[in-house]
Amino acid sequence: MEEVTFLGMSMPGLIARVVTLGVAALVAAGLSHVVTRALRRALEHTNVPSASIFVNLARALVWAFALLAVLQPVFGIAPTAFVTALGVTSLVISFGMQDTVSNVIGGLGLMAGKVVQPGDFVEVSGFKGEVVDVNWRSTTVRDRLGNEQVIPNSVLNKTALTRRAPASGSLCEMGIMVAHGSDLDTVRADILGAASEMSDLLRADCESYARFVGSDAYGIQCVIGLYLADGVAPTLGEDALMSRISACEWIARAA
Repeated sequence: MEEVTFLGMSMPGLIARVVTLGVAALVAAGLSHVVTRALRRALEHTNVPSASIFVNLARALVWAFALLAVLQPVFGIAPTAFVTALGVTSLVISFGMQDTVSNVIGGLGLMAGKVVQPGDFVEVSGFKGEVVDVNWRSTTVRDRLGNEQVIPNSVLNKTALTRRAPASGSLCEMGIMVAHGSDLDTVRADILGAASEMSDLLRADCESYARFVGSDAYGIQCVIGLYLADGVAPTLGEDALMSRISACEWIARAA
């Protein structure tokens, strides 16, 4: 009986290779899952920031070794020859993936230097928010309203940023003009009293403030700081306060 072949291989040989490939894939998937969980737990108990870039790189290494392990028995390719060929072709590929390589290196640099890490409150190019993740390509920053800005690591690595204290991430500052001749102690008491009526909108662990920072022909400049509770939009806090103090006699009004 003529032996059945497929792609130049006997059926038993083909089946053996498919089984080997399937087993290797299952082992790699299981090992990747175990390594991912172990790495996340390890990062939680160390000073190394917990970010997906480390997990993704570990997962990629597991699958890379799995691929090298099946090259010879499944595809008939010597691993050393493959690595040599990969080293040559990677030079060509790198020219077409300069941005990707730059982002990966930039992300590792940001994490290794602890420039940013998940949980930090930062301001980048006017956008303020909390760093929620640093992956192999970009850093994600989420503001108080839930808006997210995705910044390529290569860009963030070259851009000046401000790291804020956790409380400052909830700070909303607004400016008003106080009429000349007003009793500033009374003005401050009125402002803070109005803010105390907004307890449902403000953080309980931070105190509001009113500071007088200068004056001009229109009046005395006053900066009011409100520490808003999670999920409260700055415009909502400003509106709530202004609705309480707009009728005060010390508010500067146009002549």
